[in-house]
Amino acid sequence: MAGREAPSGLLNHVSAEGLSAKKKELEAIALETLTRLIDEFGDKAVMEKMNAAEQKNFHEKVTSIMVRVAAEKQSHLSQLDKQKVVQYVTDEVFGFGPINSLLTDPTVTEIMVNGYRQVYVERNGIIHKTDITFRDDAHVLHTIEKIVTPLGRRIDESSPMVDARLPDGSRVNAIIPPLAIKGPTLTIRKFATDSLSLEDLISNGTLTQEIAHFLRACVRARLNIIVSGGTGSGKTTTLNVLSGFISGSERIITIEDAAELQLKQEHVITLESRPANSEGKGRITIHDLVRNSLRMRPDRIVVGEVRGGEALDMMQAMNTGHDGSISTLHANSPRDALSRLETMILMAGMDLPHRAIREQIASAIDLIIHQSRYPDGTRKISQITEVVGMEGDTITLQDLFVFRQSGLNERGRVMGKHVPTGLTPSFMDKFQAFGENIPLSLFQPVENRGGRRY
Repeated sequence: MAGREAPSGLLNHVSAEGLSAKKKELEAIALETLTRLIDEFGDKAVMEKMNAAEQKNFHEKVTSIMVRVAAEKQSHLSQLDKQKVVQYVTDEVFGFGPINSLLTDPTVTEIMVNGYRQVYVERNGIIHKTDITFRDDAHVLHTIEKIVTPLGRRIDESSPMVDARLPDGSRVNAIIPPLAIKGPTLTIRKFATDSLSLEDLISNGTLTQEIAHFLRACVRARLNIIVSGGTGSGKTTTLNVLSGFISGSERIITIEDAAELQLKQEHVITLESRPANSEGKGRITIHDLVRNSLRMRPDRIVVGEVRGGEALDMMQAMNTGHDGSISTLHANSPRDALSRLETMILMAGMDLPHRAIREQIASAIDLIIHQSRYPDGTRKISQITEVVGMEGDTITLQDLFVFRQSGLNERGRVMGKHVPTGLTPSFMDKFQAFGENIPLSLFQPVENRGGRRY
């Protein structure tokens, strides 16, 4: 990119309708400053590759050019105005343009660019529209290319969809025309550098102290656990907390599409799938990694998400000595989770009778932890369900704990509480075998207990 062509990659922090005269003025100065910088360096890529020392000199050069441009335009810039223009330019050169500030904002968990006019973010589980916009579709496409190109990926009309990951672990999905009718669309789920702890989940109301005590015992007793739920319901966060209950003396292998789990144990092997390259070769799937992990002498296999034929390998591993495996999958309920597992096993290409598949599932899975995201943005464990066994051709389930919603308060926050159903799990003997002290009273309604234990 050289010459006097106006760059399409300069951010614009306000909506088109709300542009004040001052902000239009600042944008014009920033655009001209960036254009002259490109003229001076000859290629924008040269600027993007600067080291820290060179970037410091670059900032001084930006300021110098900006002052000249402002003088030519007879614009008076306050110190704050100058900082904004410099930030515009540096975000475009070294960052990801308009959304750079969102990527560095710790309160933002998801960024959604719906064409160049609309940018939404998720904070505390609630989606908000921001006043950030891009200049045009070419600007959005420029940002997408800046994300995926260093990863050896490409996005164009012949390959209009891409999944990628930022260096910090954030997950990126982009889709462009002709598939995206309203223009290039970008979705970024930010990687949490500090994962939530068990105490955080308890204080947030995701679960109770009693349920936490029960789940810790389930992991230590090597039960096979599935965490189910919808998109953004907190499955990975719960999986991370559950994985933290695994003994440090065990060899743990984690398998993910994007490495998000942050286990504190020492003996952890982290495996990550790999997409195909620009030539369509070199793809390594979760299915491939699950099969390979069985040859790595694992004590525990933790799969970030089961979504395909690897479900069959997981079930077989759980049924052949790899107890204590944990995974997540997308589902609307515990029953739906089993149906999805059955479908995914069929995706492995094995011509198995439905009853045989269900017997495999019923034998392999001990517990389903179902998560839900509620209208107020909170995420809670809504059901903890035991897989009991088979009755005829049907897998039998029983809820052990459920979240009972009682309504909304005056601020629109969900009201309710986690309660035991009164049913006792059939795997109490496993708790005893592993020295886990879980009293039967834990599964009884509070009013039926002899006293408070936790």
